[in-house]
Amino acid sequence: MTSIQSPASDSIPILLLKTKSVPNDGYYHQFSKLKDADGERDGLKFEPTFVPVLEHQLIENGMKIFKGYLETKEIGREEEKRYGGMIFTSQRAVEAFAKLVDEGKGAQGWPFLQDIPIYTVGPATSRALRSIATTPPLQIFGSETGNGEALAHYMLDHYGQWYRDIVPKPPLLFLVGEQRRDIIPKTLTDPKLGMKKLIQVDELVVYGTGEMASFESDFTQILHQTENVKIRWVVVFSPTGCEAMLRSLGLLDSGTGKAKKREQQTGNKTYIATIGPTTRDFLRSNFDFEPDVCAAKPSPEGVEEGIRNFLKDKDTL
Repeated sequence: MTSIQSPASDSIPILLLKTKSVPNDGYYHQFSKLKDADGERDGLKFEPTFVPVLEHQLIENGMKIFKGYLETKEIGREEEKRYGGMIFTSQRAVEAFAKLVDEGKGAQGWPFLQDIPIYTVGPATSRALRSIATTPPLQIFGSETGNGEALAHYMLDHYGQWYRDIVPKPPLLFLVGEQRRDIIPKTLTDPKLGMKKLIQVDELVVYGTGEMASFESDFTQILHQTENVKIRWVVVFSPTGCEAMLRSLGLLDSGTGKAKKREQQTGNKTYIATIGPTTRDFLRSNFDFEPDVCAAKPSPEGVEEGIRNFLKDKDTL
């Protein structure tokens, strides 16, 4: 059961609807320290609390296939290899990879990936990959791209140069969950690219997700524990759990299934931020709900910047 200590009177609770990443979580690091705004000390402090929404389970068949690729060295730079690189766009996929690396410790040179490019979509995934102990270290690229479409275009150039003398390019292995967007495979395999640029992408499902049975009760408990603060924020990371979140906040009309209009509040103010446009648009289209902030970049820095700018504009600092 999730619980927190009573928030400090000078802190703003930030309820992060996600599982805390291990070994390091960028959102905890970002929100648990006092920050300067525009070069000046503003004294604004946040108190982050994680409320897990998704329940992750490794997919046995996918993990078995991936382990086989590693054990038989089918991922590498040589032309006869099955794959010439890998793609990670989620923390869960990285954790699946880390599990196999840990299980294979003791094998000389494991996991034989020092000569291939490994692509990530953002700094959090990149940090998680860099924390995996391999010798020599993994070669990680793309962390500055920020989203799948930008990463796909980056890979067309970078991977194209990496294997510039090989036509067709060796396929990329993309470790994914059961629910994912298809922008990366569609962009890289577009027939309009032609054989010289087109890159085959094989998706391998290594984990599945679903809403935790205890999420709504856990979230409701945290709301009770923070009900006396002046301001609090809820940060939403995916469409999963949005309905339970709105219901817990008392914002869901049971008759229409749509969000109630938020009346002007005189005491506690609860604001909603989304990690990006996908979750924002889900709230709009399914519940007619408009979040207060949509991060310009799907990162800890992007979320905090959006929240700070909102509070500054509202003159609530």
